[in-house]
Amino acid sequence: MDQSRSRSRREFLLGTAAATAAASIVSVMPSRVLGRDGAIAPGDKIALGVVGIGPRCTYDLTAMLQLPDVRCVAIAEVQAKRRDSGKSLVDQHYGNTDCAVYRDFRELLDRKDIDAVLVATGDRWHAAASILAAKAGKDVYSEKPCGITIADCQELADTMHRERRVFQAGTQRRSVPNFQKAVELAHTGKLGKLHTLHASVYIPVLENTWLPSQPIPPREVVDWNLWLGPAPWRPFNQAYVDGRWRGQWDFDSGARLLDWGAHTVDLCQWANQADDTLPIDYEPFENNIVCRYANGVRLIIDFLAQPFGDRSPHYITRLGTCPVRFIGDRGSVETGDEGEIVVQPESLQSEIPDATKRVRGLDVSAHARDFFDCMRSRGKTAANADVMRRSHIASHAAALAWILQRKLTIDPVKEEFVNDDEANRLRSRPSRDWTV
Repeated sequence: MDQSRSRSRREFLLGTAAATAAASIVSVMPSRVLGRDGAIAPGDKIALGVVGIGPRCTYDLTAMLQLPDVRCVAIAEVQAKRRDSGKSLVDQHYGNTDCAVYRDFRELLDRKDIDAVLVATGDRWHAAASILAAKAGKDVYSEKPCGITIADCQELADTMHRERRVFQAGTQRRSVPNFQKAVELAHTGKLGKLHTLHASVYIPVLENTWLPSQPIPPREVVDWNLWLGPAPWRPFNQAYVDGRWRGQWDFDSGARLLDWGAHTVDLCQWANQADDTLPIDYEPFENNIVCRYANGVRLIIDFLAQPFGDRSPHYITRLGTCPVRFIGDRGSVETGDEGEIVVQPESLQSEIPDATKRVRGLDVSAHARDFFDCMRSRGKTAANADVMRRSHIASHAAALAWILQRKLTIDPVKEEFVNDDEANRLRSRPSRDWTV
């Protein structure tokens, strides 16, 4: 057999060879081995593992299962009923019983045949699980918010660079047509000079009351220690694992501001061509947080929706959830998850194709495709680690301004608050030793 053909799928996907060596490999490999010309060799499928499976992960995974060059081979989940449900979803799709399940995700990461992981745990676990996955040689697609502190986001991005991993933040609206078109209008000067950006978020909450203690279930039913992970210990209550962790400071991210802000602030960053920086000032008001970039553009984070549990917010604009608005001196554009784009002046309407409304903002299909394509090319994803780092840190800085109820100024290079020791201490949180 040709020696180049005998190279393992793992060697190709990891791309650890020097650029010149990689180029020579590609030049002699048949195109069908690389997945070109519509032919995907069975051994060339990307092996996917899942860390944490709940409602959002099920949505993500259902889209990923449709991709012909990706195969989900394992699921790790601390709750037995979710493990069983996830395995059933995968096995029914493939028509077999091959999907392995694990209570402890470290067993999944130990598997050398797994190339990528989808991290879709609760917020408290996103950064730690993604970092461990990268160190285990896996590329990572992480649901947002990717880190519940500024320090988490910094360490996560640094690890992806150090380990040379492909990373995609689950801020999928960067890959959805109506949001892409809105950003295009800003980038091409159709709105004139940008001066104001609007990012919608939930009304922030700050909660840390403990629910009553209940008997801890057997570890195989719910592994409470692993469920808590790096978060502080507290007594077990079934409501936490059923979703009542949301809004809790110990488990959630930035007073819930990042639930939408990880998307909407990110889109404003993109529109302002600020992926390599972040706003420098953050000032809280009753109904919003006003931020300012060094170039003078204002980012207004509007409190639009009241969260309750895992249900939909009771206030949603006609444009849908996660609406954003970009305003320039010659026009404006506004859009949200329903796909409609509203522009001013009316003459800009001719710029909007009808096709933008065919994909809703929750759709992860194109974003997942971008991730797996970048695994092959070793290129940068739409929401790579650097993009995530800046937009998440901006969101966290805004949340801390709201929590402390004062204006904060951050050095966008050092990613430190200026003359504010208390704010700087809140850039990180203690991490519990969950490994015992």
